[in-house]
Amino acid sequence: MLEFIKQTIQLRTCSLSLTDVNIRKGKFKVCLEYHLGNCKGPCEGLQPMEDYTESLAQLKNLLKGNLSPVIRHFKEEMKSHSFSLAFEKAESVKKKIEFLENYQSRSLVANAKTGDMDVFCILKEKEIVYINFLMVRNGTIIQTHTSKAETHLDETLEEVLVYLIAQIRSNFESDANEIVVPFLIKYPADSISITVPKSGDKKKLLELSYKNVLHFINDLKQKERLRLNIKNESVYTLLENLQKLLHLKEVPVHIECFDNSNFQGSFPVSAMVCYKNGVPSKNDYRHFNVKTVNGINDFATMKEAVYRRYKRLKEENGDFPQLIIIDGGKGQLSAANEAMQELGLHGVTTLTGLAKSEEELFFTGDTNSLKLPYNSEELKLIRRIRDEVHRFGISFHRKKRSSGTFKNELEGINGIGKATADLLLKELRSVNKIKQATKEQLRKIIGNAKATIILNYFKKDI
Repeated sequence: MLEFIKQTIQLRTCSLSLTDVNIRKGKFKVCLEYHLGNCKGPCEGLQPMEDYTESLAQLKNLLKGNLSPVIRHFKEEMKSHSFSLAFEKAESVKKKIEFLENYQSRSLVANAKTGDMDVFCILKEKEIVYINFLMVRNGTIIQTHTSKAETHLDETLEEVLVYLIAQIRSNFESDANEIVVPFLIKYPADSISITVPKSGDKKKLLELSYKNVLHFINDLKQKERLRLNIKNESVYTLLENLQKLLHLKEVPVHIECFDNSNFQGSFPVSAMVCYKNGVPSKNDYRHFNVKTVNGINDFATMKEAVYRRYKRLKEENGDFPQLIIIDGGKGQLSAANEAMQELGLHGVTTLTGLAKSEEELFFTGDTNSLKLPYNSEELKLIRRIRDEVHRFGISFHRKKRSSGTFKNELEGINGIGKATADLLLKELRSVNKIKQATKEQLRKIIGNAKATIILNYFKKDI
């Protein structure tokens, strides 16, 4: 339409002061636009003021979607050229009429008799509302606009819609006396008619407005996906759904998961795996040899690992994950939360504890757990992350043991050698079971003297 206006309605593009006095004195000369046929030369008085005013009126009608007066004007012009035997000019005007009639038929989405109206559709997601506006004139949509706005907790959707309608109508200088909306509202202007259509052309316009809102939201998601560098659309949808289910502030494109491990009740270590864009980022995996915890204390071990991980990330100004999964229940989650608070990072990210048995999620401060649908893709992703941190932690243990890093606790006891320690572990399977064994059990395996040494070391009564 803009191209048609440029070629059809010859309006000047200059900013010369075209007063009657200046034109009579011949102060101006026609420019290249005149010779190209884009201007009728009002600067030299070659175009009367009446003709220029008529062109402006046509322009306003075209921009408003009111094509009928323009078509009538061209038809009269075509007849005038025909009577004057200027058939080439008449043919040129005929093509303009055909263009406008074709444009009108493609733009007409409702019955022209329905008159002028403004159509609004609103959709809310969390604290964001999306609103679409269709300016309909003579059955033709001449303007459309979609935007988003934040809402407040105490605002109803009706209040938000009324406010946005008033704002948008003011911005677009709409003078329509009818507003079409999806539900009844109390609009402050009594002269405005509010319509909630159930069928017919107005209902179709409302459905089109709703499609525009969905298209706008989808377009925003596509842009966000590209910004986050997620090439796979299904992965983005999965992460977005996880965000909604867990009520996260952002799409969890960066997830980290912690787990503790120990060997036969001794030698605790921790492991952390990192997932970015839904897939493992193995360069960011970390393992932790416990330094500050004596004995087996799962809570303290978790706190140390979380503290060390994010202390370094804070010092290096690294990117924090949107979601941290603690493999364990409320105790481990509470320990991890203490570490984040001590670092001054409370609220920077979301921590959740994953209970091992029920696969339910716990959040700090919440009494009840969150259970995701068992076969949902979101829970499957969390399972994959949990299984991966288990694998990584166990692999770290095996590597440490095979390289001799874990010295058997029994070998550190005076009077107990490697052969005796291996014999005990072979028979009783773990250091914990050795600690719990009676003197009679130990005597049968390693004899009375060494059994006494073992019991004395572990402070048992002989």
